[in-house]
Amino acid sequence: MQQFSLELDISYERPVVTLRKFHNLDALVDTGARFPVWVVSEKRLKSIGALKVRECIEFGGFGGKAKGTIYQIPLFQFGDLMYPYMNIIACELTLPVPLILPATMFNNLIYEINNKTHRLNITVPDNESNVRNLTIKDDNGRLHVFCTSSEKGKKEIYL
Repeated sequence: MQQFSLELDISYERPVVTLRKFHNLDALVDTGARFPVWVVSEKRLKSIGALKVRECIEFGGFGGKAKGTIYQIPLFQFGDLMYPYMNIIACELTLPVPLILPATMFNNLIYEINNKTHRLNITVPDNESNVRNLTIKDDNGRLHVFCTSSEKGKKEIYL
């Protein structure tokens, strides 16, 4: 079993971590979110190496329907977790952090948001890998997110 912990930024009321291993960006961990979402300029996303995959996709969230573009990040690092070729939806909004990260990123892992000690604790069980696969697929106008250990076959999570 592997374990690691990230510090929560106490200046926010919600669980926000600074991703020291990923361009020092702040990210909101949103247990109600389905997809990872980039909410600042697409130009900045491209500057960290993201490549456009598909434009004008509609997805649910932010109080209704939103439109965005799917990008692929060559290597996203979240603490000790690595997501090679991770899909993310770019949708410019006015939020205090550039990234929203969903609980689906932690599929089959153990995570705890500890507001008392201001820590996000992640445990990777022995039968899982810290290298994860996260992809977003469109199935007849309905988006699905897949997140699995790199050592396992992909498992679909319906949204």
